[in-house]
Amino acid sequence: MAVPLRRTPTAGAWDAPVRCGTHLADGPLSVGARTLVVVSTTVRPEPGTRPDPWPDALSRVRFHVVSGKGGTGKTTVAAALALALAGGGKRVLLVEVEGRQGIAQVFDTAPLPYEERRIAVAPGGGEVRALAVDAEAALLEYFEMFYRLGVAGRTLRRMGAIEFATTLAPGLRDVLLTGKAKECVTRTESDGLPAYDAVVLDAPPTGRLVSFLDVTRAMADLAKVGPIHGQAKGVEALIHSPLTAVHLVTLLSDLPVTETLDAVAELDAAGIPLGSVVVNRMREQWLPDRSVTAAAGGRVDATRIRNGLQSAGIELAPAEIDGLVAETVEHAVAVEGETAALRRLETEPTPPLPRITLPALLGGVDLGSLYELAESMTAQGVHLEARR
Repeated sequence: MAVPLRRTPTAGAWDAPVRCGTHLADGPLSVGARTLVVVSTTVRPEPGTRPDPWPDALSRVRFHVVSGKGGTGKTTVAAALALALAGGGKRVLLVEVEGRQGIAQVFDTAPLPYEERRIAVAPGGGEVRALAVDAEAALLEYFEMFYRLGVAGRTLRRMGAIEFATTLAPGLRDVLLTGKAKECVTRTESDGLPAYDAVVLDAPPTGRLVSFLDVTRAMADLAKVGPIHGQAKGVEALIHSPLTAVHLVTLLSDLPVTETLDAVAELDAAGIPLGSVVVNRMREQWLPDRSVTAAAGGRVDATRIRNGLQSAGIELAPAEIDGLVAETVEHAVAVEGETAALRRLETEPTPPLPRITLPALLGGVDLGSLYELAESMTAQGVHLEARR
């Protein structure tokens, strides 16, 4: 089902040239031969309808930003999303910016350098490449690109000047990190086609997501003109365009859901396009709905459990029956809490956002689990439009 898009013009988007790869282009954001008018685009359904997990508009997004409260599994979800998007022969770049080497950990590979390298093959022949962006390396690259300070720049790094500059101006660090991601999105090959079908960014947690993405604030404390200003304007244009969507990862518990809803409001206010909410580690419900409330209140018939097991030829000691009762109560309490949290996600954003659900995986996450999660996403409609 095609979902109507809400679009709001972004004022002042073209006050400066927009950098596309290593070329400057005056006017609207260009990717290859395509020119886009930058608007704020949030994928929302019409009131009273239930949104698709992955509306058609998201299949045309090229910059997928993944964030969430710490501990919700945003890096795992970003990795699984990259695999899902790469299915069917696509090329996807997975980018991290926090210096944690989280991508290397989930893919069980060596720490990533500041270069793009293949880390996984997707079903159907696609591939996922990964890049760990380092602010100091990005600043050196910036010096070389605009000022030809190759050797001098490396000397500054040895002296500690690069670290000093990025520490002194946190806004500069964010512009450099987002600027590198933007360069990867807009980079084209010799045939004029995008180098990547999509770029997935494992972004900072929701608590600082908007300040990280909203480079307009950073520009207020940085240069008013020149290359760094142009780069920041290019990032601003991309982030507020239909090429971008921010996906928020949450668990079905009170604090993550509250932080997710706060992030939705902040992103909306900043005019940054929202994608899907990803509910991670969704618990499988063992009890029928009619039994959950009673069990959560401690009303579990131990005799009935014992008789049912005996009819199946299973004899358990009283202590084991008591353990089953306690586990049933614990499960019902958790289900009630998750149901309430899910209701908030369904009713508080108006209209509701698309929602993807991912199962809880026993035994933690390994490389095989990433493919399972990617398969679950694909089954819910996650895909990219053919481009290459």
